[in-house]
Amino acid sequence: MLLLITSTTPPATDLGYLLYKNPARVQTFDLPFGCATVFYPEAREERCTAALLLEVDPIGLVRKRRGPPGEGRSLEEYVNDRPYVASSFLSVAIARVYGSALSGRSRERPDLAETPLPYEARIPVLPCRGGEGFLRQLFEPLGYEIEARRHALDERFPEWGESPYFAVALRAQRRLAEILNHLYVLIPVMDDEKHYWVGEDEIEKLLRHTEGWLADHPLRDAIARRYLKHQRRLTRIALRRLLDEDQADPDAADSARAHEEQAIEAPIRLQECRVAAVVAELSRAGVRRIVDLGCGEGHLLRALLRDRAFAEILGMDVSPRALEIAASRLRLARMPERERERIRLIQGSLLYRDARIAGFDAATCIEVIEHLDPPRLAAFERVVFEFARPAMAIVTTPNREYNATFKNMPKSGLRHRDHRFEWTRDEFGSWARGIAERFRYEVRFNPVGPEDPALGAPTQMAVFARVGGEGSR
Repeated sequence: MLLLITSTTPPATDLGYLLYKNPARVQTFDLPFGCATVFYPEAREERCTAALLLEVDPIGLVRKRRGPPGEGRSLEEYVNDRPYVASSFLSVAIARVYGSALSGRSRERPDLAETPLPYEARIPVLPCRGGEGFLRQLFEPLGYEIEARRHALDERFPEWGESPYFAVALRAQRRLAEILNHLYVLIPVMDDEKHYWVGEDEIEKLLRHTEGWLADHPLRDAIARRYLKHQRRLTRIALRRLLDEDQADPDAADSARAHEEQAIEAPIRLQECRVAAVVAELSRAGVRRIVDLGCGEGHLLRALLRDRAFAEILGMDVSPRALEIAASRLRLARMPERERERIRLIQGSLLYRDARIAGFDAATCIEVIEHLDPPRLAAFERVVFEFARPAMAIVTTPNREYNATFKNMPKSGLRHRDHRFEWTRDEFGSWARGIAERFRYEVRFNPVGPEDPALGAPTQMAVFARVGGEGSR
């Protein structure tokens, strides 16, 4: 199995300082299950690649197991994919061979170790039980650009179907230690297997190597569960420690902050204005199938259910707690069956492609984009306008100029403590027109709420219509 890490920041050969491996030498390391070799297929000023080649000895592994020789052995123990694919063996090799880089230390270049730089990590054969969608769900929220090509089971027999193996390239501008830690944890998560026994000490490894990113990851629970080999007790302990029970429930904190925002806007009943404006646009367009992206606690969903012209309604949110509240407020459990068939709630993120949200007449995204980090807006744009590609899309966001009229604004000057930004009318217009041009939509803008002659309306709305007027797919 092979891991290639490439730097293109001159002098690119400084990668050797971070990995503690001289580009001019080939180094070999004995491991309990085989041998690891580090070499540099290219080492130039403008581009440098370090290769970690791991050779696993499957026969030696079987012989080292306890028990009489040959007893209970099967052919699968000797003939399997472990010597050829990235797995927990590679994670162990990363920790043993690149231990200093994994911990973020560099004695000779500490400044370099702390600097986010553009890197590429390539794995020629990576098993992913869950397919390309799961792979993207793991890495895209961490800011990676991903190339994935699935390997055929056997090119001579295409009828055998697809394999779980991918050739993968991951690109990101991060510290090298962060990339190595992501790989250390997520390689066995994708493989959904570990070659060694997992006990409570594995919880410590998980928490140490995911510090600063796992708690907020959309697939946090699945990552913990797979990393700990589906042991429920260990998973519960890990998640409890990760979230720290002494702190407030993060979902509850999000809900509290949302209520703070509503309190700021309450005097002008802005939430009701937004919902009414969105429903009016959808009714005017005559759409029947709608997906509400970032549906939260279901305010828009409730209004859509009142109008039977909307035949299919899908609500998606990243927060399981918000979906629980939405289900309770909509009284889904007590809803008549025919009415219940009109609506579904699903958990998901707007940062990765999701086939479940494709093919709708309309998509709504109400007061959501301002909660995304600006570097991740590009992923959102592709998910909605390139992949889901609804015939119509409605996006609303606060108008920052109008904030001057509100009392009791937070010190940040933003209406919600979780807002990453709030745009002026010109900024929102420029963003929306760029989307329309790139993805072949037309866009128009509507003010929502009472307008100030100089500052505009409190909420700005963009209504996108797909060029050509094609029906839903």
